[in-house]
Amino acid sequence: MTKKKDADKDKSGNNAVVATNRKARHNYSIIDTYEAGIALVGTEVKSLREGLASLADAFATVDDGEVWLRNLHIAEYHHGTWTNHAPRRNRKLLLHRRQIDMLVGKLRDGNFTLVPLKLYFSDGRVKVELALARGKEAHDKRQDIAKRDAQREITRETGRRLKGRS
Repeated sequence: MTKKKDADKDKSGNNAVVATNRKARHNYSIIDTYEAGIALVGTEVKSLREGLASLADAFATVDDGEVWLRNLHIAEYHHGTWTNHAPRRNRKLLLHRRQIDMLVGKLRDGNFTLVPLKLYFSDGRVKVELALARGKEAHDKRQDIAKRDAQREITRETGRRLKGRS
């Protein structure tokens, strides 16, 4: 019974990724990830359903025991009226108190930051995948690029050998 329910849930357009932060994994080493809800207004949700969002410069902060998502751009809803939202307003993230306290401790102890990785719908609600991350140095980025190129060359060569072209 649950397998059919899960299959139906995956088919619906309600569980779609709206935006991803592709540079986050390049600029940061990801330590831990969290799923958080976002407090939004109606026109923001309608705009997100159309896929009009950007996580390019977004980051999260903890202020007075609350987690806020800053610089997330959600374009204005084109059918909206005077009730439309501001595109780059600060949005509150919804996390459990224990998670917030743990994040505060980790942010205070180390040289970490909170970076959103992707924005998506889950059962009709907007969620954000939030990462506790540490910034990479330039040499770390170069090492990652070299590893990725080496892995790509390995898979290319194994494909050639399987096809008998080597």
